[in-house]
Amino acid sequence: MLLHHRIGSDSSMLKSHKITKLLIRETENKLNQKMVKIGIAVFPGSNCDRDVSHVLNDVLGVQADFLWHTKERISGYDAMIIPGGFAFGDRLRAGIIAAHSPIVQEVKRMAKDGTPVLGICNGFQILTKAGILPGVGVQNFEPRPDNSIGFSQTATLMTNDSGKFEDRWIYLKPNGRCVWSEGIKEIISLPVAHGEGKFVPKDDTVLKKLKENGQIIFRYCNKMGDAPVYPENPNGSIEDIAAIADQAGRVFGLMPHPERHFLATQHPHWTRLKKKGKFGDGAKIFQNGVNYVKEKLF
Repeated sequence: MLLHHRIGSDSSMLKSHKITKLLIRETENKLNQKMVKIGIAVFPGSNCDRDVSHVLNDVLGVQADFLWHTKERISGYDAMIIPGGFAFGDRLRAGIIAAHSPIVQEVKRMAKDGTPVLGICNGFQILTKAGILPGVGVQNFEPRPDNSIGFSQTATLMTNDSGKFEDRWIYLKPNGRCVWSEGIKEIISLPVAHGEGKFVPKDDTVLKKLKENGQIIFRYCNKMGDAPVYPENPNGSIEDIAAIADQAGRVFGLMPHPERHFLATQHPHWTRLKKKGKFGDGAKIFQNGVNYVKEKLF
């Protein structure tokens, strides 16, 4: 009787111990997923912020918080994303007012300190107008009298050559490497939706540096990967440039919308595509950012 009771008791304890270990492991996994914390800058006129939040919070399982444009100090965030939209109604020029907002001054500081930053469409416009991208000009990281960090603007995004808003799916050919584009080696397809997406460097010197430094990450192309014509290059960007990074490869800006092709079913021809699986071509960009934070910053 005692032996039988002892064996039964040990068996129950062993089972209980295994369940406890499984619960601990599951809790640790959840904590590891939630450990990454990403800020999403929001301006009056932002309209892709919730799409980005859904991708990060609901699909990738990381914590992503909306940060209003008046926020003067950001702490505790491992990466920043400036989403698409029409900040301040694109008054004066797309992104120019937002480029002088308090939160972008903080993004400058974070970029200087090595924080990964992603700018999508309007976010890319803001990063260029603020001088954060391409970052190949003279940069004065010393605080200015108004406590801002000096970045010199060396490129811009201008009105499309077509003179109209371009809303279509395009093809992108990988050209360089950065934190956000790691592992993307094939032609991808993403949608664009902008009126001012023509990338123009300040001069030939800036363009030369972009090439030498490998900062041109994606170029517009046709379906076969060859040089595009309109509307394959939807805006007339110089040398078909669609996306660039800073020299360190941590700050990345692109005009196409990766959050609008995060799931394969978001593509209009998803039933006919050769690529199969749950995720679309834009998923890798967000996953890369999360992986970088986990692997390099923690």
